Amino acid sequence: MGRNENVEITCGCGGVALEAAGPPIMTVVCHCESCRKEAARFASLPGAPQVLGPDGGTEFVVARKDRVKIVRGQDRLRAYRRTPEATTRRVLASCCDDPMFLEFSKGHWLSLYRDRFGDHAPALEMRVMTKDHPEAAPFTDALPSYGTHSVAFMWRLLRAWAAMGFRVPPLDPISDA
Repeated sequence: MGRNENVEITCGCGGVALEAAGPPIMTVVCHCESCRKEAARFASLPGAPQVLGPDGGTEFVVARKDRVKIVRGQDRLRAYRRTPEATTRRVLASCCDDPMFLEFSKGHWLSLYRDRFGDHAPALEMRVMTKDHPEAAPFTDALPSYGTHSVAFMWRLLRAWAAMGFRVPPLDPISDA
């Protein structure tokens, strides 16, 4: 996903498609308890893919909300929240139960599930929230790993938000599951 490249990302059956424009803010593997629990819940749905990566985290391409649009199947998107009051929702394609993205409703970004990008998936840049990782063993690759959201992570979000004029664009309406 290059600087001026638009990438279409789809669910497994092709019923839902999103278009992501321009470079991502970053690519991360999240090890927080919430992401791991929801990934396990989604993997239990009939035919749904496994979104936990080989290191036990969930891989995301973090993109500016104003650079992602739903191009097909909006009526098939369903939002799941851990609790009714949660400001974070994970959005699945109901046609094939594929996780598509995570949205913090007050945020200016979307965390798109990296596996949806197929061959266009950008390389991973960092791990975050590793303090929640259930295993004590260290990771064996060179990917930078942070116990929480690192300064680099927060700085990239802030830079993207400033580039957006500190706006939080609305997302097209999506029904709760």
